Amino acid sequence: MESSLLNQGLELMLVGMGTVFVFLTLLVIAMSAMGGIVRRVSPQVADGPSDDEVAAITAAVVAHRKKHTR
Repeated sequence: MESSLLNQGLELMLVGMGTVFVFLTLLVIAMSAMGGIVRRVSPQVADGPSDDEVAAITAAVVAHRKKHTR
């Protein structure tokens, strides 16, 4: 009786692990497909911030630090 119970436990473990493995594999495939679709559909992003944007961000950070310095 114990070997039968042990066999049932091993079988249940293998079925459960197999189910999780298949689900995760399908999830990875679906996520990769969605990533490829998004890359094709979305517009191209610019190379980076312009010089004016960098200057504005730098000025804002400096002003914030001056305001909140102890």
